[in-house]
Order: sequence, then structure tokens, then C-alpha cells
Amino acid sequence: MADSTFLYGANVNANGIRQHYLRYGGQGGARAQRDAVIIVPGITSPAVTWGFVGEQFGRQFDTYVPDVRGRGLSQAGAELDYSLDAQAADVIAFAKALGLQRYAIVGHSMGARIGIRAARSKPAGLTRLVLVDPPVSGPGRRPYPSQLPWYIDSIRLAQQGIDVEGMRRFCPTWTEDQLRLRAQWLHTCDERAILASFNGFHEDDIHTDLPHVAVPALLMTAGRGDVIREEDVQEMRKLLPALLLAHVANAGHMIPWDDEAGFYRAFGDFLGAALN
Repeated sequence: MADSTFLYGANVNANGIRQHYLRYGGQGGARAQRDAVIIVPGITSPAVTWGFVGEQFGRQFDTYVPDVRGRGLSQAGAELDYSLDAQAADVIAFAKALGLQRYAIVGHSMGARIGIRAARSKPAGLTRLVLVDPPVSGPGRRPYPSQLPWYIDSIRLAQQGIDVEGMRRFCPTWTEDQLRLRAQWLHTCDERAILASFNGFHEDDIHTDLPHVAVPALLMTAGRGDVIREEDVQEMRKLLPALLLAHVANAGHMIPWDDEAGFYRAFGDFLGAALN
């Protein structure tokens, strides 16, 4: 597109692994006065599937969308640690390796849990944290509403080669373009990484991290999907009283896929400039 904000894709060695990322916007114009943004996708979302969001963010911010380890073009393999701690360390090391002096983390689903764990260690340079519909499952808590076979079955079909109609069975409300992109890239998700992250949803307690978050934080919830309920929101606010709230009523868990404009509106000027 003529007015695309996409700059390039690249790799960096950070936290001892190859991390691939896409960059949008750069530091030109007003963006140079604003903090950079690192968008951390969810459990089976390679960076490229968040490209349409990166394009919009790039209009206002120097924006980076990394492939979480075991996804997309970042390093994968049986030898890797796919724990939440390792993923959080990746993001911190990624920002340091790229020399980002001030940056915000915008994490979706698993990416939000990664952001919380990263923020707990109070990394230098982190200025804001946005938690987009994070799973609130954990020890002794209700399970995450999506089931593991939904992920594993679709990944195995993608590894064999899946078309748009095959993917539609798993994501019936998505558009043709969204389905095509997922069908193209889902095979890059390492099944070991997905299993470890899904198990981590139920074994890692992000609630113990929240009182240690020292930067301004915004929680964005979806109107559908049953990932976060009102009682969960209230518990999170007790643990982090300064937590700001935004709600996108007409969206499910994949908020920008369901209501892209509503997703951008929900940020307001929290990051330093409006997105719409």
C-alpha cells in the first residue's frame, strides 16, 4: 500500500536466541518524541498476523512486533525453554538489544501474561503496559476457555497444508484475508511451544505479579469470549489499584479482528497519542 508504515523485518540475537521481528513507523516526525511500542502477540499468532495492527500503530509510534520464541521466524526447537519466565526475559532482552530507551509493551492474551511477568522485574526503559484480554487462569482457578485440541489439531493440519475453508472450521467468524494469513503461517508454531504455553496458562499465577507492576497499566477486556469476567477485573484492580480499564463490547477475545476501530479507540491517549 502506498501509505504503508511497514519498514522491514529483521532478526536480532537477544536472550541467547534468534528473535525475528517486524518494524513499523520508525522514529521520524512526532514519533521521535514518543515511546516505542512492542506488540507481543498471543499463543498461536506469528508477528505477521498482527501486521494490520502494526501498520496502524506505526502512524503514531516506532513499533516492533516480535515473533515469540517457537512461533513465526524466531528460533524454535526441542532444546528451548518455552516457559513464561523465558518469554518475559526475551522481551526485556529484545528491547535492550535494539537500544530502546523508553518503550511500552502491548500484549494480547498470552502476550499480556508475558508483559505482566516482564514488568514484575521492573526493566529499565519500560514506561507503560497494556494487557489485552489476558487469560486469568492459574493454579486453583477456572481453566482457560479454549481447549488445547483446538490449537494442536489446527497446527497439525497447517503443517500438512491447509486452505482457507479448512481454517474456517476453526475460526468461522474471520474474514477471507484473516483466514488466508492464518492458514499460511500457523505451521510455523512449534507444537512444543504451544503445549508449554497452554499448560503455563494453568500453572503460572500472574496475579502474584500484579502488585509488583510499577508502570501505568491498562487492562482491555472483550465483551465476548469469557476470558475475563467482572469478578476477575475487580480482583486485578485490588492487586493493582492504579490499573485503568477499557472495554470493547462488540468483540471476542481476538479484539482487533472483531472490532478493529473499537480496539484502537479503547487505548485513548494512554500511550501518548490516539490511534484513530
